[in-house]
Amino acid sequence: MRFQCTAVRVVVLALLVLAGVLTGSAIAKPFEDVIEHVGLEGVINWSQGYIEAKGTGVPPEEYEKFYGKPQARSMAIRGAQIAAYDNLLKTARSVRIQSTNIVDDSIGSNEEILDQVVSMVRGAKMVHREYLSDGTVEVSLRMPLLGGFTQLFLPSEYRTVPDVKAVSSSSNPQGAAAPPGAAEGAETPAKVDPDSRIYTGMVVDARGLGLNPSMAPVILDEDGKEVFGSNYVSREFAVHQGMAGFTKEMTVAEKDRRVEGRPLIVKGVKIANPGKSDIIISKADADLIRGTSENLSFLKQCRVVIVLD
Repeated sequence: MRFQCTAVRVVVLALLVLAGVLTGSAIAKPFEDVIEHVGLEGVINWSQGYIEAKGTGVPPEEYEKFYGKPQARSMAIRGAQIAAYDNLLKTARSVRIQSTNIVDDSIGSNEEILDQVVSMVRGAKMVHREYLSDGTVEVSLRMPLLGGFTQLFLPSEYRTVPDVKAVSSSSNPQGAAAPPGAAEGAETPAKVDPDSRIYTGMVVDARGLGLNPSMAPVILDEDGKEVFGSNYVSREFAVHQGMAGFTKEMTVAEKDRRVEGRPLIVKGVKIANPGKSDIIISKADADLIRGTSENLSFLKQCRVVIVLD
């Protein structure tokens, strides 16, 4: 009898633990990517760095009537692929480069650039195909936002950003003359630990500002002076990993491989118009970023993550 009671308690405890696990699983919210919808069929995933579009194909009634369902299905698949390629091209042309322009603006009437984009679209990978009960077929195609696409449209005009001297190991190095008027034994300014100003990357909290993600985001101080942008980055880093990462979760941003270690957290004050893709931060944060050459180094390597709604 005693053994049976113990067994019952074990079973009850196991059920309670299982219920807790299931409840926790139900409550746990998966991290949400930053996704921009283009029309009804296209999406730009700014977090994962890809462009995707869907197409639908319907088998012609007369073809199905005379040649049978297998051939009709192949025609539906072909129709879905053509529609998906067309929608993917439209989506790619809608990608925001900077606050003032999109890919379509850069293409303009340049047939050579358009041909390159079309070639990238044709090389897209099929990531989903579904057969519906009425014979309709849905196909999804995906192409990378980074790499060749970014190389083609990333702003190419760069200026040299002046180097910033590294912070010295002491605010008054040994052997330096005392400031004029300093009395003997007077209290000297506190030493600044150089490591306290060195960061491994930057996380910009732009939640609640209505930010629109872009390929080449710009960060400005309150005086309108640029703190981060295409002028500050290595094109190689920008092409292969993007100028900045985008996420909706602060915890994800702080642990992102781009900035892992000791990221500087700054708060966006407001969004600069037009386009709502450029972020304004406080002058104090801007001065902190500009304070050492090490910080300019992480900007060059595109070690920036932007958090938005």
